[in-house]
Amino acid sequence: MPPKAKFTKEEIIEAALEMVRNEGFAALTARALGTKLGSSARPIFTVFQSMEDVQQAVVCAAKTLYKEYIQRGLSDTPAFKGVGTQYILFSVNEPKLFQLLFMGEHTDVPELSAVLPIIDENYEEILSSVKVGYGLSRETAEKLYRHLWIYTHGIAALCATKTCRFTGEEISTMMTEIFIGLLKSLKQN
Repeated sequence: MPPKAKFTKEEIIEAALEMVRNEGFAALTARALGTKLGSSARPIFTVFQSMEDVQQAVVCAAKTLYKEYIQRGLSDTPAFKGVGTQYILFSVNEPKLFQLLFMGEHTDVPELSAVLPIIDENYEEILSSVKVGYGLSRETAEKLYRHLWIYTHGIAALCATKTCRFTGEEISTMMTEIFIGLLKSLKQN
């Protein structure tokens, strides 16, 4: 009979997520996680097969938290601006998790047209908010989404790395100005 787990899977994931939130993904080691739990590393491995499994669970937990931000954005009016604002807020409130999800190096470098579906599981839902909200074709909506993501990601990266700080009003104004300019340009083409 296997040994009884000292910690639940959820307790381990929560402790690991908290570590990553505060110290970054590189700080997540078996020894450090055991210490955070007030134990050795051994009890972790009665629940998880490996640290890679723990790391994957933390990435999933971070994605779940990020999805909550996106859902709040999609419920705003206009939804697409709400999504961009929430993306930036996620980078401000959860800078280490933002870096984990959106600023890591990739082994395969995708083409620009493929990057968003690869890095964001919410892609189709966000794209739909652009198509429906502004009466655009899929192709035009994708162009608009890509351009605005690049701009929004730049702001978010500046926030997540504490390179620059913006007020909510500044973010709203910048996003509106760039959106109006892009939309006008795309509709003329």
